[in-house]
Amino acid sequence: MAIKQLLVFVASPPLDSGSSQQEEPSIMRRTENYLPVPGEEKNLDVDYVNTKPNESIPLKNLYSDDGSPLSHRLGPYFSDGRRRVDYVLAYQIQKPGSIRRQSSRFGDSNFIRRLRRSMSMRSSRAPLQPKEDPEIAAQEQRTDYHEDDKRFRREEFEENLLETGLELEKDEKCKIPGIGFLKIHAPWNVLCREAEFMKLKMPTKKVYEVKQGSNVVEKIRLFIHKVTAPLHPKVDANRPDSVKSLSHPFSREKQHLFDLSDRDKFFDSKTRSSIVYEVLKRTRCTRAKYSMGITSLLANGVYTSAYPLHDGEIEGVNAEPNDRKLLYEEWASYSVFYKYQPIGLIRKYFGEKVGLYFAWLGVYTQMLIPAAIVGVIVFLYGCATVDDNIPSMEICDARNNITMCPLCDRACSYWKLVTACGTARASHLFDNPATVFFSIFMALWAVLFMEHWKRRQMRLNYIWDLTGFGEEEEEDLKDHNRAEYEFHVMKKTMRQEHSTPKGEKVKLTCTDRLPAYLTTVVIMGFMITVTFAIVFGVILYRISIKAALHISNYPAARSNIRATVKTTAAIINLIVIIILDEIYAAIARWLTTLEVPKTDQSFEQRLIFKTFILKFVNAFTPIVYLAFFRGRLVGRPGNYLYVVGSYRMEECAHAGCLMELCIQLCITMLGKQLIQNNLFEIGIPKLKKLLRKRKSELDSKQEEELSNTMYRHEKDHILGPFVGLSPEYMEMIIQFGMVTLFVASFPLAPLFALLNNIIEIRLDAKKFVMELRRPIACKAKDIGIWYNLLRGLSKVAVIVNAFVISFTSDFIPRLVYQYMYSPDGTMHGFINHTLSYFNVTDFQEGTDPIQPMHLGYKVDICRYKDYREPPWSSTPYELSKEFWAILAARLAFVIVFQNVVMLMSDFVDWLIPDIPKDISLQIHKEKILMVELFMKEEQGKRLAARDNHNQDNYTSPSSTNHSPPQPRSRTVSQANCC
Repeated sequence: MAIKQLLVFVASPPLDSGSSQQEEPSIMRRTENYLPVPGEEKNLDVDYVNTKPNESIPLKNLYSDDGSPLSHRLGPYFSDGRRRVDYVLAYQIQKPGSIRRQSSRFGDSNFIRRLRRSMSMRSSRAPLQPKEDPEIAAQEQRTDYHEDDKRFRREEFEENLLETGLELEKDEKCKIPGIGFLKIHAPWNVLCREAEFMKLKMPTKKVYEVKQGSNVVEKIRLFIHKVTAPLHPKVDANRPDSVKSLSHPFSREKQHLFDLSDRDKFFDSKTRSSIVYEVLKRTRCTRAKYSMGITSLLANGVYTSAYPLHDGEIEGVNAEPNDRKLLYEEWASYSVFYKYQPIGLIRKYFGEKVGLYFAWLGVYTQMLIPAAIVGVIVFLYGCATVDDNIPSMEICDARNNITMCPLCDRACSYWKLVTACGTARASHLFDNPATVFFSIFMALWAVLFMEHWKRRQMRLNYIWDLTGFGEEEEEDLKDHNRAEYEFHVMKKTMRQEHSTPKGEKVKLTCTDRLPAYLTTVVIMGFMITVTFAIVFGVILYRISIKAALHISNYPAARSNIRATVKTTAAIINLIVIIILDEIYAAIARWLTTLEVPKTDQSFEQRLIFKTFILKFVNAFTPIVYLAFFRGRLVGRPGNYLYVVGSYRMEECAHAGCLMELCIQLCITMLGKQLIQNNLFEIGIPKLKKLLRKRKSELDSKQEEELSNTMYRHEKDHILGPFVGLSPEYMEMIIQFGMVTLFVASFPLAPLFALLNNIIEIRLDAKKFVMELRRPIACKAKDIGIWYNLLRGLSKVAVIVNAFVISFTSDFIPRLVYQYMYSPDGTMHGFINHTLSYFNVTDFQEGTDPIQPMHLGYKVDICRYKDYREPPWSSTPYELSKEFWAILAARLAFVIVFQNVVMLMSDFVDWLIPDIPKDISLQIHKEKILMVELFMKEEQGKRLAARDNHNQDNYTSPSSTNHSPPQPRSRTVSQANCC
């Protein structure tokens, strides 16, 4: 059957409210045909008399009697302004200038045709009318066959959709050239049938009072909730928090349990679109060589896009109240940055999966507040005690007159330790005893964050009726194969058409995927090697630029060599990280596509795993090098370690590498958040919008007029497609790693993360509400693999911080000196204790300074930072016993710190239950109430059956004398069947 444009197709009639409880519910079967219903039974306001029930119905009443357009004409409704558009499929059609099949609707209405002509004349300058191109015209003839094939597949698919009971309307006369739209509406009977099939939990008439917990934790939570009441968004004001509806999987046999007084609002727009999407996934197109579902049709270009519609307009005088507008006002506006998120409304509009992401992001941001406060206190403690720090005072004391060995060969000369005074004082801000406390605090903070999220997640599961959402529903999600998988299975079936036994199901095995797996391993190994090579290249840059600045003739270049080299190298690392992040994301997606995962869930998990490994290595390799390798593989004066010929490995500053680690971490974190997370997300959409404006020949007034006359499905088609939550989660996971892994070197990391997340929440909210198409509402009871990554990072953070404190900072050497080598138990003499002696006559040939008299006197002995024997000892330049004592203390600290913090973390984990006590009691109460409800229903059925039995057995005296015996009454089951 040829499906014409802008026509409405009708299917099986909706269930009548009066007879819904008496009729036997129909069971959905895939091969069952749904007969169309005559027009008079549909109760539509159309001026026609339909005599052919199987024929498309033209609609004419786009305007009311006074000539004004219907109120919902541009909203998410069919042309009749009553039936809601639950889903939209877009597809390519012939160019506007070419011959297209005309809709009978437009053929029958001269008024509509004149209106169209007048509108096209007013917008004749619009760029929506493409210019004629000879090359494109030539290509059209070559693609005619493919376009016809796509059209045939669409027609078959749409006929199958009609058989399922869905109602369709086509629109090919839209304001977007070359695009046609298929609008889909699910009538009441289809919604009921599919809701029962999907086992959707819906609220019943039964409500009960939610009693708050009486323990101390719950009382504290309620007190905080009351105190922060002004910070809560103004949504769901009419619904009391102390009352909750009892939910039960929808059943057509038990419709009396549910409040069906307003059928239009019983299934909200999110539920309606998810129901239609399930029907689309099940419906197949078999005309091709292999069965094609909606995913295959989208992948093959039969349809270009598929999406549910947003509820309505956000801005404008005529914008009616809707959930989207409420989200924009109470969530997506920067003016409400200090308020809590309306998580319930987010879940209602976008679904549980999106709701859980923003709930997790909100919990993470709230937990950053105490971490940021403690980090600022630790930083201020360092600032307050910098003048009392004896080691930095000794470095800054010019009376010590300590001459240090050159920092590079030939070009560098001897230098005074007092010139490192500024670096030493700055290092104390981050390398002080308080950082050890902060590392322990952050390890416990990570555990508390994970426990708090588990409890919050369980509370949301209870509120959102997801406590029963388990493996059965997740298995249903796995039944839908991806288009690429079906295509490869089809090719394998064609190759093995004669060798495969009849009836055996063909599937892809590990042997089929082995080349893809090998490719993945090789490419990922190569990408990680590229990351290491780039970090090594930055090391060579630092070595060479330091030598170049030392021999420079400009005093400004030689004035602050260390700061220049550190900062420029960190900026280069940042630029490389941002570029490689984009490249690695594309490579990870390509490798995952090569593996041909069977389901979308498998595809997402594999993609997350690859992307996380590549991006984690990319972001943290420079930081790991500075923390654990720089200054360790240097050698000593007279016997330095060289790489790539004559490049001498770089040393740490005298105060240690912690300051350089802090600079690298600060620039990387701030740069990624400012450029990659915020600037890209704000700037790129703005730039695209600006480019569209420049290409457009319309002025702002004409664009506004065009926007006001566009339908909802046309406006949503212009929005960007929803690509999933993985990019949003990934940037937060990398940030979590930077906050926890190296927090001992940068106590201000939680503060910068907090400031970024406050902006990030509103930025993501604005993107979801205004710039992206509405995503399919997906059910989920947790955040999935992301929780495992967070838990793994929190465990690794304990070990990393233990090594940073013991090996990167001078915390352990200071303790060892104070309690083992200090003559008076203080830190006086610590700097001299850490410096070894070197005789300048022992330099290798060609490595001594070009200008040995740079300081104005001849140098015989220079100092360098290491624990080695002096040149006059029996074992010159060998590692001293102090080195081994400090190494033993460092290793002991790592073991003690790791085990103590892990033990404390496990104790906190054991102490805090995963499920709040009041939630477990409410879940138990719900089960009891549900049993009572069904017991009462069963008791009512028995009483009704008994009354029927008594009524059938009752006979009048006259009928007793003259009438034959009455038959026995029907059984309860027979009565129910009728």
